[in-house]
Amino acid sequence: MKKDISIPEVKDVFVAAVYAYNPAFKVKEWNVYLINNQQEAIETILVVSKGKSSKKSTSILRKKLDVLPAKSYAKLEFIQEEVLALENQFQVSFFQGNQLLDKTFIFKPKQIQEKNLTEIPLLKDKGVLAE
Repeated sequence: MKKDISIPEVKDVFVAAVYAYNPAFKVKEWNVYLINNQQEAIETILVVSKGKSSKKSTSILRKKLDVLPAKSYAKLEFIQEEVLALENQFQVSFFQGNQLLDKTFIFKPKQIQEKNLTEIPLLKDKGVLAE
């Protein structure tokens, strides 16, 4: 029975931690973005995020977006420095057409660091892509 179920692969949708200057607080900070680098919009997006280690865990945060147009991005949350030492998971579920898609993006402990900055699709600032 399981072999008859087709689970489509999520392509060209990313979660990135971006290191950018915040003019309101006059500091550089880490913010997490959901990026839709596809040619079509995604809809009814639910993001569930949490940080964890063997000794600590964060609260579970949920965010809903109605639509994320093609070739666009949305800010999900600010990440505090203390949380960067944890494994941070972002479970993203969305509809594309009539199909429900789901993918869990993971930042490994201490992966979010300045030394790991790379170019991020669609964004002008550099950041770290989740796996």
